[in-house]
Amino acid sequence: MENKEFTYKGLTLNGFLALFLELVIFVAAIFFFVKADGNSWYAVPGGLLLLLFAICMNGFIKLEPNEAKVLVFFGKYSGTFFKTGFYWVNPLLSKKSVSLRARNLNPEPIKVNDKAGNPVLIGMVLVWKLEDTYKALFEIDSQSLAPVITTTARGGVVRSLSQAFENFVRVQSDAALRQVAGCYAYDNPDSEDELTLRSNAEEINERLVRTLNDRLSMAGIHVIEARINYLAYAPEIAAVMLRRQQADAIIAAREKIVDGAVSMVKMALDKLKDQGVVDLDEEKKAAMVSNLLVVLCGDEPAQPIVNSGSV
Repeated sequence: MENKEFTYKGLTLNGFLALFLELVIFVAAIFFFVKADGNSWYAVPGGLLLLLFAICMNGFIKLEPNEAKVLVFFGKYSGTFFKTGFYWVNPLLSKKSVSLRARNLNPEPIKVNDKAGNPVLIGMVLVWKLEDTYKALFEIDSQSLAPVITTTARGGVVRSLSQAFENFVRVQSDAALRQVAGCYAYDNPDSEDELTLRSNAEEINERLVRTLNDRLSMAGIHVIEARINYLAYAPEIAAVMLRRQQADAIIAAREKIVDGAVSMVKMALDKLKDQGVVDLDEEKKAAMVSNLLVVLCGDEPAQPIVNSGSV
């Protein structure tokens, strides 16, 4: 999308110099009004100077770091003012303040279906900032969607553009999170190569950032960072999935125990044979293997029975 933003290049004065000139105009207007006593011709330039003073007072701009003013001349975009400090510009320009500072957004977790169709609760936190003031104010309907925060004495309203941008980011981030989460399974213990929401956070976060920037570029908003900060099965299947995870853990533990027990039994038989401690036939070897496996793989402590007879 074409970048239509440009820096304001019109008349600009130092704010303190302009303030001094304003005071000069005001003093001159008072002087003519004083002179008007008995001579009405002095009241005309006094009134004009006072009107000029009132109009020019609308031209002052004060900006802090990472703030900007979007200037519009009777509906025509005249540029964006970025200079930090106190300045004076054309008083007939309307000025819309926008913040270029980074902001956080931490929406509530939402329920989505993962790639396998399982309902999961997923949440994220993102850091975003405004980069293109023209797109932010004129490419999306941010001004009419901004909530009213105050009402002026003349019946006008003052709207919060910052809140409008945050609402836009919130809606788009919700859609982006649903899109990304639906492309991956919550977990897949059967395949170590498949990307999952639980095991591949970095890859998922990178794709989430790309998706968000694609969606928010129309509004001149750039996402600096986005990370999944909450991930869990939905309550209706959480208990079942917990039992499945426990079963997987038990099976994995049993496999490790059996592997260790078999290697220990083999080591015991080999040492008995190599050191000539006892000569066992196949039947007695089978009985010994069975007993050792029961002892090594059992959950309860073994209760040995001492056989004082033949082996």
